[in-house]
Amino acid sequence: MTVSTREFEGLQFPAAGTYELDAAHKRVGFVAKHLMVSKVRGQFAEASATITVAENPLESSVVASIKTASVETGQVDRDNHLRTGDFFEAEKYPTMEYRSTGVKSHSGAEFVLDGELTIKGVTKPVELIVEFEGAATSPYGQHVFGFSAHTEIDREDWGLTWNVGLESGGVLVGKKVKIEIEGEAVLQQG
Repeated sequence: MTVSTREFEGLQFPAAGTYELDAAHKRVGFVAKHLMVSKVRGQFAEASATITVAENPLESSVVASIKTASVETGQVDRDNHLRTGDFFEAEKYPTMEYRSTGVKSHSGAEFVLDGELTIKGVTKPVELIVEFEGAATSPYGQHVFGFSAHTEIDREDWGLTWNVGLESGGVLVGKKVKIEIEGEAVLQQG
């Protein structure tokens, strides 16, 4: 029987290995201001990630891919608009990609990852704050760990500049977008 966890600075950390994001236990979401007075929440239904947990946890890495056409905000017309050239241009750019470049720092269960986010062919550095939620063995014998992560970006840095000015001042869609990720990762055998 493989050991599923090990002690790392007071945490029961997952064993070294390659983990895949569990499609049934994930949410890749975002929050943006609307009309400067409220928030619109959405998510991407289709996303994948491979997390390599290293022997030295501080050398771990992640690569992720998000299907832009899978955007969902609960409003069909808005979702269709987000798929157009005004925003994600999903036909030309079917995915957004994230790749970590290193663990910048950590404190307790919080890890700050340096990485690169590519949207519409534009790659920019992004700092991702990851909270390690714990590791366990499922009733099916799978070794899993949970995490949540977040960051905030300026969408205009990636060419997502569409907007409408408001008579009262401000704009229809805020420039700052919060990204919120929740998930479980499953150790891959073989």
